[in-house]
Amino acid sequence: MKISQLKPDDAENYLSLRLEALQNSPLAFASSYEEEKDDSLEKYRVRFAAAKNSFTYGAFEGIQLMGVTTLVREQKMKLKHRANIVAMYVKPQYRGNGIGKALLDKAIWKAKNMEEIEQLYLTVVTSNEPAKKLYFSMGFEVFAEEKRALKIDDTYYDEEWRVMIL
Repeated sequence: MKISQLKPDDAENYLSLRLEALQNSPLAFASSYEEEKDDSLEKYRVRFAAAKNSFTYGAFEGIQLMGVTTLVREQKMKLKHRANIVAMYVKPQYRGNGIGKALLDKAIWKAKNMEEIEQLYLTVVTSNEPAKKLYFSMGFEVFAEEKRALKIDDTYYDEEWRVMIL
């Protein structure tokens, strides 16, 4: 397995995995398949080429993209000491093999090596026990719970807000 930052040439693999993630794990994302199904490859090519404040990492076995996560640096002057981990997903058949941990390790390493970043944030649906266990093991601490954070059809889901002080 190799963890590397995605490049414009990875846009097609990323978009395919992203749409799979939105369909298979709708509780893991604020966005939905319906909102992103018509996104263009160009959107991701441009994002991966710019990579100034957003860094997407992929876990590869050969050319197979098994999982991803994105580190996003805050832009506002008063928030520049913060970054967020978003869009974390590992294909179900590869879970339990350390891929999520490896992706987080890479994003945390990047954050620690960026000027001004002092803390990392992420959110996780309270019912996602495997993700919560991983984030706890990596040092992310719960600091708040948002009730009814997501609404899918007529069902609400709570989210934990977590932070890691670097």
